Amino acid sequence: MSKNLKRLASQVAVYGISSVVARLLNYLLVPYYTRIMSPAEYGVITDIYALIPFALVVLSMGMESGYFRFAAKAEGAEGVRKVYASTWGIVLLVSALFFALVALFNTPLSRAMGYEGKDYLLVAAGIITLDVAAMIPFSRLRQEGKALTYALLKLLSVIINIGLCILFYNAQIECFAFYDTPTDAGYALVANLVASAATLLLLLCCNKWHSPRISRKVLRPIVLFSLPLLVSGIAGTANEFIDRQMIKYLMPAENSLAALGIYGAVLKIGVVMQLFTQMYRLAAEPFFLAEFKKDEFKNTNAETMKYFIIVSVAIFLLITLFSDLFALIVGPDFREGMHILPIVLVSNALSGVVLNLSFWYKQSGATKYAIVVTFTGLLFTVVFNIMLVPTLGYVGAALARLVCEFAMVVVSYRLGQRHYPIPYDLKRIGEYIVVGAAIYALSWSTSDLAPAIKYIESTLLLIGFAAYAVRRERIDLGGIIKSILHRK
Repeated sequence: MSKNLKRLASQVAVYGISSVVARLLNYLLVPYYTRIMSPAEYGVITDIYALIPFALVVLSMGMESGYFRFAAKAEGAEGVRKVYASTWGIVLLVSALFFALVALFNTPLSRAMGYEGKDYLLVAAGIITLDVAAMIPFSRLRQEGKALTYALLKLLSVIINIGLCILFYNAQIECFAFYDTPTDAGYALVANLVASAATLLLLLCCNKWHSPRISRKVLRPIVLFSLPLLVSGIAGTANEFIDRQMIKYLMPAENSLAALGIYGAVLKIGVVMQLFTQMYRLAAEPFFLAEFKKDEFKNTNAETMKYFIIVSVAIFLLITLFSDLFALIVGPDFREGMHILPIVLVSNALSGVVLNLSFWYKQSGATKYAIVVTFTGLLFTVVFNIMLVPTLGYVGAALARLVCEFAMVVVSYRLGQRHYPIPYDLKRIGEYIVVGAAIYALSWSTSDLAPAIKYIESTLLLIGFAAYAVRRERIDLGGIIKSILHRK
């Protein structure tokens, strides 16, 4: 394992600890929601929270990657300050305009989405505006390596959110009775709104440069770099979340929200794979977008891909071998969808592969290829959802997502090898995928064993894969641990 990769591994671990703790605390709401709400009520949360990431991508305009790229190239602290002030200023302006438009057209928009008489969209717009406002300040913490401050703020936001949710749904205090029923999805949105506001205020207190000022000269090259990422981000987010809308509008109306709730709950069970990809992105994006020698970047990216696949296979096995335990995360009414979990996990892993394959065009500045990759995925997503959802329901949506992610991997890989060839060790990567698939097949074939014996078998299989990978790659676990502990 190279020195660069050990450094990245330590950064992934630092960001990962904070992300895992924060996200796991947040995911405590999933078993809570799915036990107090019906599938249809939880379907509302799934629906609204499928729209929020799309809006975040649009309003952030690819400026996160742009900030990392140009802050790394800026001359001195003053240059970095100008990049920060301009990128933050433009996203603040756009997000404020967004909130004003949603407030102006809230009634017709709510009616069109089936939420007439509710304030769901207005509250969601407030969450989006506050979260967009916090993006660049949070990016600055990442760029400066202030992982502890980043972690504490994220953790505090989650704690506030969970505390308010419990208060709203259980306290039964009259002044908190915003909605007609005690399990209305709106309470979750209001709690999130307050948590986002508190986080932004604390973030600004921790931020030395909190004066946004747009400089056309500074902003122009950042916009040219970020615009393709914005376009691809819109398509990419649509790839990931449009399946929820397809379920809502392509299935019979009387069943759509319940199916959406079940589908959303099963997606949440894949939290470990999502957490790994998220914590990897937090560390890898500023890492790979910093200044690199071309050959050093290629070799590091190739090595990173292999280890990403190894960990992804291990996570897949962890969740699928113990799927009956992971099913306890959601309420009994939601467990009928557990059969799509392996499909969901593979899709999540492929999404991480796409992320790895994106660093070459971000690092080289050829961000136009992001559009090709993500619009290919969007095409497959729309076509296969239209084909499969009306007959297969949420199973069709899961399959469509798998096809979409696989198509993006193929296109991104082929483009990369043509324009910026990276020596990925496909033979070794394929070896780990085959071993993981064989272990999963063996476990599936012995599913009728007694529970105690089955758990022992699953544990041994998982340990066996981990030991095989460590020995095969000669992974220096002690070196990685020392790098984490000694990281300043």
